Amino acid sequence: MTAVVRPATPADVGAIFALMYELAEYEKLTHLFVATEAGLDDALFGPRPASEALVADDDGRVVGYALFFQNFSTFLGRRGLYLEDLYVQPSQRGTGLGKAMLSRLAALARERQCGRFEWSVLDWNQPAIDFYEKLGATVLPDWRIVRMTGDAIDRLADAASPASAQPR
Repeated sequence: MTAVVRPATPADVGAIFALMYELAEYEKLTHLFVATEAGLDDALFGPRPASEALVADDDGRVVGYALFFQNFSTFLGRRGLYLEDLYVQPSQRGTGLGKAMLSRLAALARERQCGRFEWSVLDWNQPAIDFYEKLGATVLPDWRIVRMTGDAIDRLADAASPASAQPR
């Protein structure tokens, strides 16, 4: 492995965005890809960052990224680390970059005293499932992702009473 895993900087946003699109292509989900580079920049480096990222830098070329954020477990009473995306370009797979990024994230989770380090994997992505299990991760068979987007969010939001509209 010649690439270095490091925290992303604002200069990496364009490369991360391009890799995000590559991931959407790999997962056959480009029809859902509506992200913008400006939105990613704001999410990572704006006034209220929503996420963080690591990049795999191979001599000045970003060849992989891990985008993550903190969440919270009420049952554990502790913060957690949630990995939204882990992507390594096909030409770089098998070099140890995926494991290096996951190791860095595990170290960060430990440093932040997280009770969990979690992510999702598509059920058809057996190479990824095998890779994660080899590292000691457990793929939970009894949990399902629940998602709401667009009009569904609007309809539910419209049902909110004015007193409950703003969190404290």
